[in-house]
Amino acid sequence: MLIRTHLAIAAFFIILFFNHVNSKIVFVVMVIAATFLPDIDCAASTLGQHKIFRFLQFFVKHRGMIHSFSMAFLISLILAIFWPVASLGFFLGYGIHLFGDSFTKEGIQPFWPYSKKSYGFITTGGRMEITVFVIFIVDLLSLIFSFI
Repeated sequence: MLIRTHLAIAAFFIILFFNHVNSKIVFVVMVIAATFLPDIDCAASTLGQHKIFRFLQFFVKHRGMIHSFSMAFLISLILAIFWPVASLGFFLGYGIHLFGDSFTKEGIQPFWPYSKKSYGFITTGGRMEITVFVIFIVDLLSLIFSFI
């Protein structure tokens, strides 16, 4: 999926969880940052195009180890130990990204190193993804207006 779709889904879930977290700023920042993070393994992505990640991209393939719930659990566990307030937001953002990508034709390996892939019918950047994006924007706006 494109980053705009990931961000629309993330924003929707930020609004859903917002009233249930104590550190709201940390939560929002972590959800957004973690939504971007799985794509550091792709040189064409918003975050992955930065030179600092080129070395990593040499060793991992796109939608491999980094695009797995195994990695999400590991990083979230480390955050829970050293910075507990950030772990929920991080796991939510990373998980939303992975969940969205699991519906694309390219799919993901959800439990790396287990090689079984989870994939769907959505073409990245295609009509169905645009439809998903619009649905989440409409839902997001309706959630926002319901709180006003």
